[in-house]
Amino acid sequence: MTQQKITILGATGSIGVSTLDVVARHPDRFSVFALTGHRQLEKLAEQCRRYQPRFAAVLDEGQASRLRELLAPFVLQTEVLSGIEAFEQLSSASEVDTVVAAIVGAAGLRPTLAAVRAGKRVLLANKETLVVAGQLFMRTAKNSGAVLLPVDSEHNAIFQSLPQPWQGDLAMCGVRRIILTASGGPFRAYTLDAMSQVTPEQACAHPNWVMGKKISVDSATMMNKGLEVIEAHYLFNAAPKQIEVVIHPQSVIHSMVDYLDGSVMAQLGNPDMRTPIAHALGYPDRIDSGVSMLDLIGKNLTFERPDDARFPCLKLAFDALERGGVMPAVLNAANEVAVEAFLGRRIRYDQISSVIAAAMTQAYAHSAQTLDDLLAVDADARRFAQQQLLRCAA
Repeated sequence: MTQQKITILGATGSIGVSTLDVVARHPDRFSVFALTGHRQLEKLAEQCRRYQPRFAAVLDEGQASRLRELLAPFVLQTEVLSGIEAFEQLSSASEVDTVVAAIVGAAGLRPTLAAVRAGKRVLLANKETLVVAGQLFMRTAKNSGAVLLPVDSEHNAIFQSLPQPWQGDLAMCGVRRIILTASGGPFRAYTLDAMSQVTPEQACAHPNWVMGKKISVDSATMMNKGLEVIEAHYLFNAAPKQIEVVIHPQSVIHSMVDYLDGSVMAQLGNPDMRTPIAHALGYPDRIDSGVSMLDLIGKNLTFERPDDARFPCLKLAFDALERGGVMPAVLNAANEVAVEAFLGRRIRYDQISSVIAAAMTQAYAHSAQTLDDLLAVDADARRFAQQQLLRCAA
């Protein structure tokens, strides 16, 4: 069996940690070529000591110097690099077979696109790659022959529920709609008045999943699901009207595919990201993920329609997808600014959606032909969202 050499973009985040757990279970199948990180340097150093990658990379030279200091007492062959160019280099290197794209936010765009240009097998966990640059990303993948395997639990569930091999056309395989499930987060039963008072700590306390702060807030507002709607549009060539979201608080059914004959295929499992990661790493084989078996005895599975008044961010995402062009990039940029401000206690929880909605009313002159064009839109939307924060504070 030939070992897959893997680069993990965002190794210290929850997806990166879960990926390394699966990789460690299959030393005959996988070896770590490179790890990248950002703020959690001690954690990245520990990962380097354990998995001994050929390279490690961080975003600036100051972080690189600190990482080298942390690794100095150990006899390792790991070379420490810095800068976004290093991330791109390590995701497109000729030695690499598989790239796990798990950097949160727009920072993951360039290295993920570099992996796709190089025709790599890309395990996609970075939502922003498709939300900001969906058309460019999918066109590049088609031209390069890159293999895209979704790692988000919902898109992985859809992929597993589609006929294999997936040919990229829902109509050809008789699909009527894609149904994305959502937990509803910690506030699905809150009144609107109560939601205006929630704290960052409450928003980050997800009832089912262990995630980073930004993703946890996105889950609470259901922007996370809105971004997944846009992703599903690109990944599965689905029209907005073919994508539905339902709240499923138990997080047992991870998503479903509804067929024209009335059949509904669903993927079920315990809420553990190692399941979709193991599926994508091993595909088309099935490999052990370390996740315990699902026990359905005594479980009640329930479903609800999302409430637009309680979850305005989900509607904003559907609006952005319908409007098309650069609007999904604007939505994503404004959301990142607003969530950061909420986590910093500079705006209320219920003001996150107002900042995004205001940014979406602006005119953006840029075309969307290149990544630089899209990043210019991203920068403009962030500037406007920052201005809107001042209005919220006034």
